[in-house]
Amino acid sequence: MAAAAAAASSAKRALLPWARDAHHALARALQGCGGGGGLGLRGALPTAGGRWSLLQCRWRSSLPQLDSADRSDEESGGEIDWDNLGFGLTPTDYMYVMRCSLEDGVFSRGELSRYGNIELSPSSGVINYGQGLFEGLKAYRAANQQGSYMLFRPEENARRMQHGAERMCMPSPSVEQFVHAVKQTVLANRRWVPPQGKGALYIRPLLIGSGPILGLAPAPEYTFLIYAAPVGTYFKEGLAPINLVVEDSIHRAMPGGTGGVKTITNYAPVLKAQMDAKSRGFTDVLYLDAVHKTYLEEASSCNLFIVKDGVVATPATVGTILPGITRKSVIELARDRGYQVEERLVSIDDLVGADEVFCTGTAVVVAPVSSVTYHGQRYEFRTGHDTLSQTLHTTLTSIQMGLAEDKKGWTVAID
Repeated sequence: MAAAAAAASSAKRALLPWARDAHHALARALQGCGGGGGLGLRGALPTAGGRWSLLQCRWRSSLPQLDSADRSDEESGGEIDWDNLGFGLTPTDYMYVMRCSLEDGVFSRGELSRYGNIELSPSSGVINYGQGLFEGLKAYRAANQQGSYMLFRPEENARRMQHGAERMCMPSPSVEQFVHAVKQTVLANRRWVPPQGKGALYIRPLLIGSGPILGLAPAPEYTFLIYAAPVGTYFKEGLAPINLVVEDSIHRAMPGGTGGVKTITNYAPVLKAQMDAKSRGFTDVLYLDAVHKTYLEEASSCNLFIVKDGVVATPATVGTILPGITRKSVIELARDRGYQVEERLVSIDDLVGADEVFCTGTAVVVAPVSSVTYHGQRYEFRTGHDTLSQTLHTTLTSIQMGLAEDKKGWTVAID
């Protein structure tokens, strides 16, 4: 017996760090199943006798298990070439997590943990039925303020997640919880915020149905998680104009669907069209409405604007188009400069006759479009320093980075 115990202890010590963490997490979960402790989810899956079932015990052990973060004062972002950052995943130090049962409807106090894999039940709602949402926002180093960072309209992301959660039958964090979690994530990963003018810390909040469910129904438990990564420009062209192709056989959204919310299920269906477009040398795809196949909606991950004779038009967000926060900001900035901005149906004919075309989004900011190809015909548009898109890009990024006065109260400082 003594020899067996010694061997088991030796095997435990031999585990790699990530395996030891999983071992400890499993031990904590099993201890909670056997005793009076737990995660505050009693009653979420009641049994006939009013006691915890084996399924409940397994559910609790399959939740993301997190250790408290050791927030050390690391100062640099490692060996990163800030001048050639691009838009890829660079794992950072910490993530933020909080949970909520469907029964309670209120998210618990969140916590920071070291960035790493999470554990989910194979029957979780997000894996089986795509019950999940995500957001995207950026943190910048503040100009001329050492150790200070800037967020851009984070409360708008929080409200958009709440709207999406209602559509997807999910509880959601309050605006205050959302913004607090974002701030904590930025501060914990502050060494990964690129230098001024080199990029931003991209922040990815997720809301997922993490509880197990077999029949088609809302998951019994939800996890709100935020991770972050330093990023540069989204498109491989950098800040150069992009080239788009119109797709008329694959559609991003349909009336009555979920195109107007940022659900995870909106994005994988466009991968086929996007990959085909890139294989032919295009930057991205423009999608048409699913009914008439005549009106423009948006690109794979950004909104669209056209300019004709000094009038700006963008497709109206009527349920099939995501109401972008950058889109909303650009509309206001253009109107401030005296432009007439119309939110309406924008047809293919409107597009090919435009003087200027550009896309907007958190990742792309404001991206000028050099050309759009439709049915094999290439249409070119004006780009360069004297365009509206260039003016809006400069104005918007100056506000976001604290280089210009924020007269609208859009930015939130993190110290």
